[in-house]
Amino acid sequence: RSVFFRLPILPRLINPVISHGRAKFTFMTAKTEKSELTFAAIVDAAVDMAAAQGMESLSLGQVAKHLGISKSGVFSRVGSLEALQQAVLDEYDRRFVAAVFTPAMAHPRGLPRLNALVSLWVDRASNVELLTGCIYVAGAFEYDDVESPLRAVLEDNLRRWRAAMVRTVNQALEAGHVRPDTDPEQLVFEVYSLMIGLMHDARFLRDPKAPARVRAAYERLISTYRSFTYVE
Repeated sequence: RSVFFRLPILPRLINPVISHGRAKFTFMTAKTEKSELTFAAIVDAAVDMAAAQGMESLSLGQVAKHLGISKSGVFSRVGSLEALQQAVLDEYDRRFVAAVFTPAMAHPRGLPRLNALVSLWVDRASNVELLTGCIYVAGAFEYDDVESPLRAVLEDNLRRWRAAMVRTVNQALEAGHVRPDTDPEQLVFEVYSLMIGLMHDARFLRDPKAPARVRAAYERLISTYRSFTYVE
């Protein structure tokens, strides 16, 4: 008899536990999502600040003030200043790849892809970095004589980007798009120099014609490398 009286009670005992577990799970999920959103907001703000003022200008306090949250709130989500700087470089690299490298890969190998890389790079520099700054260019000068883990990360990102461009020029060589005597590293160096010139004239001299000038300079440059047999 006691068994039959107890059985109906079991669901009543179990349901509150299940409901409490679901509520706790929902609460934890919401808390995690909020934490992730806050982390993304912190990194977004830090990227803009680093691009405009330099990586060494970053501080947990300044980021907290910019976002209107406590310094401890920033620290609880990113940890140390070094961790925040690392997150900034990672995020900037992700954005750069998404805006320049990935869409360029949709173009045919060789010169069409190289042209797309440069064009997209100029687009990004003109539409984003003229307002905020380029962490790659600014960071290269900021850390040119400083030995630090941050410098090593920045250098690695830059070298990977340069290597991708060299690989693209090599593909253009294999396809017969550029002259056989083309030195891929020399061509990439010249392209990179044009981009530094763009940032200098656009941001420091505030020349509104800088993007058009760098496009014209690239077209003149690539015309000296283009194979006579290549037709676009």
